[in-house]
Amino acid sequence: MTTVTIIAGGHKIDSRLTGILQFTQEFLEQEKVAVHVIQVHQLPSDALITADFMNQGIIDARQKVEQSDGVIVLSPVFQASYSGIIKTFLDLLPQKSLRSKTVLPLMLGGSYAHLLVMDYALKPVLANLGATNILTGAYVTDNQITKQEDQTYLLDTDSETRITNQLEQLLGGMQ
Repeated sequence: MTTVTIIAGGHKIDSRLTGILQFTQEFLEQEKVAVHVIQVHQLPSDALITADFMNQGIIDARQKVEQSDGVIVLSPVFQASYSGIIKTFLDLLPQKSLRSKTVLPLMLGGSYAHLLVMDYALKPVLANLGATNILTGAYVTDNQITKQEDQTYLLDTDSETRITNQLEQLLGGMQ
């Protein structure tokens, strides 16, 4: 079975980033893809900060990435960059851990002013980790996701279409 790991670099569960995560996970599961989600902020913080490669939580998360056919890096944009939480986790991956994997960046920002963060900040790091099949990715703004009263999230049509197109490319790239 095809496996995709989503590395989510938000700082809390209750955020619009979760809307992208939920949409992505549901899409992949409908396509019969096994999905692993790593909520980086839920990993042991002391192990992340001190780069404790021997921590069991870190080992388990790294194994999920290594055993996946595809990897999605999901991050909010802070100060014109991807989150420090994502960077802290990526620093713990072996240097060529993304080799032979299709990698999809998905980002959430406050405006389109930082749209190029994927190309100029995140993709070079992914390439350094051995990724050669890095998809274009999708950038969504906060105003394109609405939190519902039932605590679920609704993406606007444009965002759903762009993310769906990228997920279809992800599936095609893993075949």
